[in-house]
Amino acid sequence: MNGNTPYAGLPGETAAGQRAAADIPDLSSSQKRLLHRDVSRIAARTREFLPNEYAVDADVSTGATGPQVTVAVRPPVGHAVSAGFTPDLEDVTEEIITSDERDEVARGLAASAALQVKQAVSDAMTPTAK
Repeated sequence: MNGNTPYAGLPGETAAGQRAAADIPDLSSSQKRLLHRDVSRIAARTREFLPNEYAVDADVSTGATGPQVTVAVRPPVGHAVSAGFTPDLEDVTEEIITSDERDEVARGLAASAALQVKQAVSDAMTPTAK
């Protein structure tokens, strides 16, 4: 049954459970710098939307399909929220993650983190009026 799955590997070429090296995009040093800069901009933009009590961090790692970007927010109470995605490396010029994409991710993370605080606090507080 493993012979017809993509995880079986190709005899003599790819071991079982491994991907072919040609399938994984390799970043140049300038692409790595651009990607780290863009991810740092997402984290900075997210911090602008939130008070100082929220911890914001960003990470670039290499996954099975290439570079993986993760930006996470830890609110003062409630659960942490994160956004993870694989950036498109085709036609990279001056930025890998566009300004609109950075703003969208930052706004979404800030809103999700604020919602986590609201949900955590609303369970512990009795409303004064309806």
